[in-house]
Amino acid sequence: MKYYIIAGEASGDLHGSNLMKALYKEDPSAEIRFWGGDLMQNAGGTLVKHYRELAFMGFAEVLLNLKTIFRNIKICKADIDQFQPDVLIFIDYPGFNMRIAKWAKTKGYKTHYYISPQIWAWKESRIKDIKRDFDKLYVILPFEKDFYEKKHHFAVEFVGHPLIDAIHNRTSTDAASFRKENHLDEKPIIAILPGSRKQEISKMLTLMLSVVNDFPDYQFVIAGAPSQEYSFYETFLKGKNIKFISNETYNLLSHSYAALVTSGTATLETALFKVPEVVCYKGSWASYQIAKRIITLKYISLVNLIMDEEVVTELIQDDCNSVKIKAELAKILEPNYRKVLLEKYETLEQKLGGIGASDKTAHLIVADISQ
Repeated sequence: MKYYIIAGEASGDLHGSNLMKALYKEDPSAEIRFWGGDLMQNAGGTLVKHYRELAFMGFAEVLLNLKTIFRNIKICKADIDQFQPDVLIFIDYPGFNMRIAKWAKTKGYKTHYYISPQIWAWKESRIKDIKRDFDKLYVILPFEKDFYEKKHHFAVEFVGHPLIDAIHNRTSTDAASFRKENHLDEKPIIAILPGSRKQEISKMLTLMLSVVNDFPDYQFVIAGAPSQEYSFYETFLKGKNIKFISNETYNLLSHSYAALVTSGTATLETALFKVPEVVCYKGSWASYQIAKRIITLKYISLVNLIMDEEVVTELIQDDCNSVKIKAELAKILEPNYRKVLLEKYETLEQKLGGIGASDKTAHLIVADISQ
């Protein structure tokens, strides 16, 4: 069978790579063509376009890059028609993927959505497009099944969260080797995860690094995004005694004592590694003003959304400042606070359904297109 997969971000590349591995197990003769990143490329198949050419953050940034976005949509459609896949598999990235799906459905292609768009957060009206344009929907958050089936009468499959697979399947490094390889001392590590896109890294990293001197008994280590070159981070590191590790976020988290994390998938990854964290987010003024008027969620981090309570502290926009980051980081370093937080993390993992999301999704896809 022929599979065409579209992932437009770092998280989609991770989940897409594990899905591809599972598809090759289910269908050893599979032909896979995809939009994604290095992890998907390492899994096999043919890369059409890297996600670093696709990722634009925020409303204002998207508007400034509309010409590039529309050119990519045109390229994608032509490539699909040339490949003639048995199924199109869309991974998150709704702005781009839903446009392609609308076109693909009219052309008679099978359309499967893995990791559905977060319409429960905003743009709930998209449910009409989802019902019209997608044959199958695979959801990864426990509350999404009720949202789609009970509220909108659209059958979906809850397959569990693929992050559990990604963490379970990783190749780990022991603490001593990790510290030696990365020239780290014996101080406890505070990981800094400032995001994957240049716009958010530029905003968040300066703020996060502003508290470093207040915690001399810890060493701060930046998790470099695989989509960015070290030269981009150099300007933030000059004159500071801070370590930088690229493309080793999971190893870093597995040996960290605490973390400062930009809102996104990384908040959930950090929790699944049982690392106490402070969630930080500060967007452009224009993007934030638009977002707060159309997003009605109580929380921005996946940890709190899944648990439906404030398990991890969220510092958003004006609250995301040096004074509050320092205070909240000090709090999660306290033993009693940490104990309660780590117990909440255990409950969180149970809610997510255990390992096997990638295998289950691949099995369902192959079964459907084999009929």
